[in-house]
This record gives sequence, structure tokens and C-alpha cells, in this order.
Amino acid sequence: MAKILTGIQSTGTPHLGNILGAIIPAIKMANESNEESYLFIANMHSLTQIKDKKTLNDNTFATAATWLAFDLDPEKSCFYRQSDVPEVTELAWYLSCFFPYKRLKLAHSFKDKAENLKDINSGLFSYPMLMSADILIYDANIVPVGKDQLQHLEMTRDVAARFNNLMGETFIIPEAKIQDDSNYVTGTDGQKMSKSKGNTIDIFVDDKALKKQIMKIQTKSLSVDEAKDPNDCNVFKLYKIIASEDDVKNLSLRYTQGGLGYGEAKEILYSEIINKYAKNRKKFFELMDDKQVVEDLLIDGAKKARVQAQKVLKRVRANVGY
Repeated sequence: MAKILTGIQSTGTPHLGNILGAIIPAIKMANESNEESYLFIANMHSLTQIKDKKTLNDNTFATAATWLAFDLDPEKSCFYRQSDVPEVTELAWYLSCFFPYKRLKLAHSFKDKAENLKDINSGLFSYPMLMSADILIYDANIVPVGKDQLQHLEMTRDVAARFNNLMGETFIIPEAKIQDDSNYVTGTDGQKMSKSKGNTIDIFVDDKALKKQIMKIQTKSLSVDEAKDPNDCNVFKLYKIIASEDDVKNLSLRYTQGGLGYGEAKEILYSEIINKYAKNRKKFFELMDDKQVVEDLLIDGAKKARVQAQKVLKRVRANVGY
């Protein structure tokens, strides 16, 4: 049986881009597949950026609550918190000893910030080895990744092959499952939605704050009466991903006929988000009010994850000679 692994960093409450582009597809795959799924909160990776205990903790629970609010079934998946599996950090050390320093310097996570070295900690530099350990310690066969993450998976495959060649067959070499371009979610400025760009929409805020975010979506300077190209509008790009096919067609027609202002289009998008995600938002807020439910699920998931992790680590230790 194949094993599927997906992780998401807990650098804040997942935004709409995370939800549409990664979380919903991963949950659908996990809930509907007969394969074994490992889904985890990458809270140790978050430590490269966040150094505040409360923020790290709150972000971890918010990320977990988001997965659960979108109907992840913990019975069908191994759902856990990365920091609850200490075996992964031991494996990351072993892998670091088999991977060239020069290759790590080429990692996007480091290279993008290399011009300002004073802001880079060694954790960020060795980030790809912890990510590799996340994957290899569960004998994962399939790893869904976006094109921007493909380099890290290639490093995982490389370090696993290096270790196998030097120390004997130890690791399963994972395969990437490339997520298609439909997972590209437009932010409020027209670029890909990203926390680092400050262009996100967070559906887990109160109605007033959510509406304020949507009203900030950048649009062209066209009058209400002018005909508009819906596919050239950031509001419509988001609506198209969320709404039904018939509603998308109807709104598209209103764009091309004229008589639709961008303010009204934003109101329509806001209403669609409120209605479509009403159940998910309610469940999220309930879970955040009762974090013990989330904590218990994460602890149970970690127990299952550690059983598999210890099997792989025992194999690694034996082949290293420990």
C-alpha cells in the first residue's frame, strides 16, 4: 500500500489560498483514498521564523482546527503535530551528514534570503534536511507538492539515494505528485496569495474583518456602466474558484454587459464566502474554544506516527552502525 504525506507550516491561521490550494485537495485525497495518509502540522519548521511561544502554540492549534473544520477524518489519516515525533529530528541529523553543504546553499528557502545573512539562522539553512526527514521517516511513496516546493523533494530523493548507496538500502525514494495550476489562488493584489506578500484573505475572522479584506482587492478604474473582462478581474478570479458553475456564468455575463461595479462584485464574493464556508467557520471557532479536543486528536495521531517512525529509525541506526 502506498503512503501519502502532506505537511503545512503553522506560521499563522491558513488563508484562503492554503485552504483551496493545499488543504481541501489533501483532505479529499486522504478521505477518499485507500492509501495510508500522513498529514502533519509542521510547527518545527515554523521556529525558523517565529520565536514567541504563545504565537507558535496558537498558530499550531489554528492550523489543526482548519484541517478539522474542513472535515479531515482522523480515523482515515495519521494526523499529528511534527514536534510530537522526536524521531524526525534525529533522522534530520543523520541526513545532514550525507548531504553536501554546497547543495544546501542552493535551496530556495536559503537562497532567497542569502543577501541578508544576518537574518538567516542555521535552522533555515538546514530546513531541507528536516523536510527530508519528515518524508523519509514514514516510508512515504507519494508527496503532493506545488512547483515551488519541487526542489526540496528533489533534495529528499537525492539524500535518500546517497544514503542508500553508501550505507545499504534503507529509504524508499518518494515520488512527487505535482499539484496542477488550478491550485494557484489569486491574492488581493493579483499575485499568488501568500502571507509574506500580505495579500491574503482569512476566512476565520469575524464578518466585519473578512469584508474589509475583500474590499481591499485591487481592481481597475472602470465605471459601473462600462463592460468589463471578468477574467482580468481579481475579484472574479476568486469567485470563479469558489462559486457554482451556473453562478460563475451569470456573474461573467453581468461583467461583459456592463452595469456591474467592482464594489458590487466584491459584495457578491463576500456573500459567497460567508455562505459557502458557514459550516467550516462555525466548526473552526468551536474547536478554537475547546482546544483539548484538538490536542487529544494530535496526541493520538503522534502515537500512530511514532510507531512507523521508530521502525524506520531502527533501520537507519542499524545501517549507520549505532
